[in-house]
Amino acid sequence: MKKIVYIFSLLLVICVADLKAQDNHFSNINEAPLFNSPANTGFFNGYFRAIVNYRSQWAAMNKAFQTIAVSVDGGLFKSRRRKAFLGMGLTVFNDKAGSANLQKTNALLNVSGIIKTGKRSAFSVGIAGGVSSNNANYSKLTYASQFDGNNIDNTIASGETVVYRQFTTTDIAAGAAWEYSKVKTDQDHDDVSSIKISVGAFHLNKPVQDFGPGSAYRIPVRTTGQIITHFDFEDTKFSVTPTLLYSRQGQAWQFVTGSYIKYRVKVGTKVTGQKTENGIGIGLFYRSKDAIIPTLIYEVGDIAFFTSYDINVSGYRAATRYAGGFEIGFRFNNLASSLFESRSEFK
Repeated sequence: MKKIVYIFSLLLVICVADLKAQDNHFSNINEAPLFNSPANTGFFNGYFRAIVNYRSQWAAMNKAFQTIAVSVDGGLFKSRRRKAFLGMGLTVFNDKAGSANLQKTNALLNVSGIIKTGKRSAFSVGIAGGVSSNNANYSKLTYASQFDGNNIDNTIASGETVVYRQFTTTDIAAGAAWEYSKVKTDQDHDDVSSIKISVGAFHLNKPVQDFGPGSAYRIPVRTTGQIITHFDFEDTKFSVTPTLLYSRQGQAWQFVTGSYIKYRVKVGTKVTGQKTENGIGIGLFYRSKDAIIPTLIYEVGDIAFFTSYDINVSGYRAATRYAGGFEIGFRFNNLASSLFESRSEFK
């Protein structure tokens, strides 16, 4: 209990700190592990994992940001007798916004190495590499010269010469992660306490954004740091998951922090190996100077559904009327609900 109080106190201090935010993010920060660090690839209880996230941000703004991300990963040569194994994964990310449908599609192949550093701990390092494609329908752009006194008339010649173009670049990322977990086994249920710390660095090669001739702008490196914890309250069906995510890119930086409170509808134990651990959770998160985020998750066996909604509290709330971003997602984690089989890989 002292650990839980300490972590919540830390999160509260962070919430009131003077922080800056950045765009293009997911509010369900626990459900985007490969986008936070390549070291999370294959580093989970289970053999195969697939996650789909969809986000629509700032719907009050015409042609708002729409983002979809898909990740799949798993462990290779995973065995209770081996102290180390490999993780392999793939991430695909697409972001679209604006009247010209400006799109960025990023696809990365992830590889990680996971080694058990003790009876209750494991460490991972990972790298990722792939391509990023950028394009738009520039013919849909309008200009001030097309204003007829009342409206923008796109039949009026703009007098502009469009030199923007599509382009593809390479992208490289790396990261590290460490996890410690403890399981108290009982006859009818298990109580788990765990903490996972991960760091990541994306766009390490700072790819040039070649939208036009002579373009020299490079994407700044995005760095991340995340702490995910999980505490089952002993002899109850309740759990909490205090979480913190920090990210920085160029001069922009942000914190996202909060927790789920979960009720385990069904509990299980390694003694029987029952495939249970079904539950429902509600959460509340905060993105620094940007949004308050209520969340909901429903887990049944290997499958989970989650959703969230950003209540915008930034200076932009005058235009959004507090409407931020809607997000929904799905996770499939093979053997996640099999306590005996999945956890034996790490214990």
